[in-house]
Amino acid sequence: MNRFLKPRVVQRTEQTTGEQDYFFFHFIRPAFAQAFARCWILVAGGFYFWDLVRHTSMGLTDGAGQPFGGDFLNYWSGAFLAWRGTIAEVYDWHAYHAFQESVIGGSLDFYHYSYPPVLLLLTAPLAALPYIPALIAWTASSWFCFYRALRLAMPGGGALLFSITTPALFVNALGGQNGAWTAALFGGGLCLLNRRPIAAGILLGLLIYKPQLGVLLPIALLAGRQWKALTSAAVTAVGLVLISGFIFGVEIWTDYFRNLTILRQAILEDGSGVWRRMVSVFVFARHLGADVETAYLVQAIMALLAAAVVAYAWSRDTPAGVRNSLLVLGTCLATPYLQDYDLVVGAFVAAWLVIDCNNSTAGKQAAQMSFLVLLLPFVASLLANITGLALGPLFIVPAFLAAARLSVAK
Repeated sequence: MNRFLKPRVVQRTEQTTGEQDYFFFHFIRPAFAQAFARCWILVAGGFYFWDLVRHTSMGLTDGAGQPFGGDFLNYWSGAFLAWRGTIAEVYDWHAYHAFQESVIGGSLDFYHYSYPPVLLLLTAPLAALPYIPALIAWTASSWFCFYRALRLAMPGGGALLFSITTPALFVNALGGQNGAWTAALFGGGLCLLNRRPIAAGILLGLLIYKPQLGVLLPIALLAGRQWKALTSAAVTAVGLVLISGFIFGVEIWTDYFRNLTILRQAILEDGSGVWRRMVSVFVFARHLGADVETAYLVQAIMALLAAAVVAYAWSRDTPAGVRNSLLVLGTCLATPYLQDYDLVVGAFVAAWLVIDCNNSTAGKQAAQMSFLVLLLPFVASLLANITGLALGPLFIVPAFLAAARLSVAK
């Protein structure tokens, strides 16, 4: 019988047992997990298509400023403008907004392109497609790459069902976001690290389009003495920066950094309108009443602690799944800018910790805590609206501590 997630069979000194734990909790049997997952697919899929339809009430909008496909409008608009010879409009807020309204055929809220110019290289194929076909291609291909990467983390099977039912994937699809791509690169790169380090480094280097999620990667690769992967990642990242400057001009980077400074203050530091989707330590501290300087201090302390734990785990003979989980979770705690859709990569954490639990008490606790990371994207916005707080770290920290304990136990 196929299982939703298959923990590794444990080899004992006295005997070998074929018994395996069920997914997260012993009372959740595979048949129940599969039935629940299939029901979730129907409900989530139906809601997604209903959400798309309601965004056609006025042109390709919902009549209240939200576009069909959500934030995907940014990725398509940036690629279209960049590769049709009007790249200066990408970081020109007013020209960019006017172009998007002309495409959607209705009044829009103010959208902006907050990504570095390297993403314009990576999303170049979107410029060859009309908007709606591009959205379909983006959503389908990002899920498929996520699924293929998840198969590397779950060689025993169950990746297909798990990839579709990951809550963050649903949140990511509703928002038209890039979380599935990020998960495929981050999780896939870590899965390939020991077998194909150069390919792994290329995947990890591609994360330069979202640099805040690569903050602990150099520390982990250095501590783990992963020289080939580190070199490959550095060459990929630097190469993308240089190529983007050569194709689009150095001035485009100046425009990007100018906008970034303004957006950091408007969205991260003062952006109460989008905080409901934020799950970082910085926003958690801000919601508790900390001023900007204090929140950055709290964030810095957490980042240093996370970096120390990750470096320690990667410098030891820690099981790959445990050290990879610590890196992903540590990154979530180290970056001040983290949204719910970024946690698609949490599926890898769950898979790694369940597979590496080895029936030990610490392993089972780590596997159970990873359930919180899976749950967080689904409840983050709801809890923020109810409580007025950004409670993301309360879901991430327990899993990080449980994985850290497991790394010490090993």
